Amino acid sequence: MALAPGDPYWAEVEARMARSSRTEISLASGGTQRSHSVLNGLLALEGRASEGDWVLVHDAARPCLSGADIERLLTSLQAHPLGGLLAAPATDTFKREGNEQEVEQTVDRARLWRALTPQMFRYGRLSEALKQAHAQDRLPTDEAQALEWLGERPVLVQGSVANIKVTSLDDLMLAAALLTRTPPGDNP
Repeated sequence: MALAPGDPYWAEVEARMARSSRTEISLASGGTQRSHSVLNGLLALEGRASEGDWVLVHDAARPCLSGADIERLLTSLQAHPLGGLLAAPATDTFKREGNEQEVEQTVDRARLWRALTPQMFRYGRLSEALKQAHAQDRLPTDEAQALEWLGERPVLVQGSVANIKVTSLDDLMLAAALLTRTPPGDNP
């Protein structure tokens, strides 16, 4: 797990986990960008992970991940040589902005998907993709993009639209509502 230096919440979370789980967690320093944090996490696995091992990268800003989505991702990709990501088909109408916030173009949503997490890839190939991206001063916004830059074609696995990313107060309120309406034992 990549964690920001001096994270004020980790000690409490770690103490709770120690009481309720036998899961071993390896920590790595978070980076200035998502891709730096992910690569630091992958580097922390060197010598313990094999090239073909699966790694799942989940964004902590997505607290509404369901067990059903994780199961669908694992089942859909278990035999795939590369991996893929949870995603949701776009349902909104998208506008491309021109100068001064006027509409330049309406974008066809027919084949657009919103990338979600977790994203699931083979350890070796994902490590290689992120190292190459950084060596070329490129910053992918997700792991799939780094692999796309190597010519790969990650698989889209349909996930729930409730797997929202919390980046604003409105998102936080929506996540709280989703999490409080969910039956115990499974997130939305």
